[in-house]
Amino acid sequence: MPPKIPYCASHQAKLDQTPNVMAIYKSIARARARALSTDVIRLKWMKPCWSIMEDENDLLFNTKKKRSQIQSTGGVDYQIIESFALQNALEHNGVASVGSVIGSSIQYFTQEHGEVNKPLIITYAKDKVKEINEWTKTEQKEKLETVGSIELQKRERKTGLPELKGSESGKVVMRFAPGPSGPLHLGHTRAAILNDEFCKKYDGEFILRLEDTNPEKIDPEAYKMIPEDLDWLGIKVDTTYIQSDRFDEYYNIAKILIEKGAAYVCTMDTELWKELKYAGKPCEERDLGKDIQLEKWEKMLNGTFSEGEASLVIKTDLKHKNPAVRDFVGMRIRDHPHPRTGDKYRVYPLYNLSVVIDDHLMGCSHILRGKDHLNNTFRQRYIYEHLGWNEPLFIHYGIVSIPNTILKTSLIKEKIVSGEYSGWDDIRLGTIRAIAARGFDPRSLRGYWVDVGLKSADIQFSWDNFYSMNRSLIDGATKRFFFVPDPKRIHFTHNEELVAEIPVHVEHPEMGVRRYGIAPENGKIEFMIPSEDFRDLSNGSVIRLKGLCNIRMTDIETGGAEFAGSDPAVVRSNRGKIVQWVHGEGAEMELIMPDGRIISGIAEKDVLDATKKGENIQFERVGYFRTFNDKGSKANFMHP
Repeated sequence: MPPKIPYCASHQAKLDQTPNVMAIYKSIARARARALSTDVIRLKWMKPCWSIMEDENDLLFNTKKKRSQIQSTGGVDYQIIESFALQNALEHNGVASVGSVIGSSIQYFTQEHGEVNKPLIITYAKDKVKEINEWTKTEQKEKLETVGSIELQKRERKTGLPELKGSESGKVVMRFAPGPSGPLHLGHTRAAILNDEFCKKYDGEFILRLEDTNPEKIDPEAYKMIPEDLDWLGIKVDTTYIQSDRFDEYYNIAKILIEKGAAYVCTMDTELWKELKYAGKPCEERDLGKDIQLEKWEKMLNGTFSEGEASLVIKTDLKHKNPAVRDFVGMRIRDHPHPRTGDKYRVYPLYNLSVVIDDHLMGCSHILRGKDHLNNTFRQRYIYEHLGWNEPLFIHYGIVSIPNTILKTSLIKEKIVSGEYSGWDDIRLGTIRAIAARGFDPRSLRGYWVDVGLKSADIQFSWDNFYSMNRSLIDGATKRFFFVPDPKRIHFTHNEELVAEIPVHVEHPEMGVRRYGIAPENGKIEFMIPSEDFRDLSNGSVIRLKGLCNIRMTDIETGGAEFAGSDPAVVRSNRGKIVQWVHGEGAEMELIMPDGRIISGIAEKDVLDATKKGENIQFERVGYFRTFNDKGSKANFMHP
């Protein structure tokens, strides 16, 4: 407990006029910023800092001395941390979150003093939160009145993408370059969307380049699927190139590199060549004359050399500190038919050579790529230098990991063939087609990646944030219905018709109501509720059938109950539950979940009339879904 605020004549009037201690502290806190710019401040009034005071009776402290004292405690005023802990506890039913308290404290001290002692803040915050969480809320309120509340300066959050360096309206050319091994998946969407956003921002050209120079890993259907996926994402492609149409360009540039002495044909054993490279030593063929090199190059093209017997190597610096950047293979022989060109070509360019040639000849101004491509950027710069070409601007963003998601194309393809997956749109997958089948609005992906932007820090894809963005887009137009999984039948006696009028969307009355007139049959009304809710009941339990009436359980063994009126207050006073229900037979539904589960149950009968194939719906307490069969009786899970 800090000592009482000492007497100060200049503030006695304020004390007399303002008995509320909290108001005094707020007034003092506002004055503190002005006071800090003077040589002398009234420290105990401006911001109590008892732990660093040498003399509690001394009201006047020199600013320089004050700052040195704060530095001696790591820039940490412990009472500020205590204030944040108390405020957080009272905002969360008496239980403070240590993470939030630490974050607020670090932000505050950084704003006030610049660099701070984070370990000191973390240690003290953990101890203080543990202590405060053991207090009653009354004790917490009383202590906060003594300590005083602290308000953080609100930082304006920047939205949208940053300016693109070296950009000029109408002169930005960017490319998205996937390999056609299958359709696009979530991992592709960051590059695709960010390139598209910048092209739109600067009235630029968006190029789709299908990089199909690895014939063994091509799915012929992907040439069609990838443009379809981009169209679903809302990306307008200005120009499309396919690398297998461009082999003559690659061969011409390869020959120029040989003539310039910037490339050589190597027939040495691959492992021995790598050993020499990592040792920083040249292979014996590296410095042969260009005529010999051109002759060997021709043998690669005409079939004299077989696969694995020769490759074209790009020269770099054999003494480069990073062995991965030293001489690298630019062309190799592949005796494997290509899905588009057959056996027409047998010498295939590797990634680093083909993309430099394409990026230059296509006029790309900016290249967006992950940090995992940094070594490729270093390699490619040697090719630009060898050919005297201007480099585009390379921008590297952090690596993204996507948890709990199946993305590997070869694995997916195997399981589609085996029948384990129904297709590329199986909602257990992370493909764009699966995301579309779940009912996501493509704008949610665009918003997510624009928000992430070009940050260099590695990140993990947040499904929760993605769900939140999508929910904000679709919620207002999504109809609500009841769904009863694993239904349990309950009945009660009643002689009059009951009428339920349940809003289609509680926040949008213009969408109307779901109206059900429920007449008793032989003096009895029967309905179904979820077994999970039924298991919590016992004889005498009072529950409310949402939007209909209250019932009291009388025979838990047979599901018997009695009518208990229509006043919701009856349920509240009995601490009863509000449950969803379905009357009569309802509509049988199957909900397909991303983990492979199928949840069977009964939905309101009107769900079949109100939905059609491909419509989004929300089953209350279950989640958002997209119906996918003509009858609307099957739906894919979207998100909670």
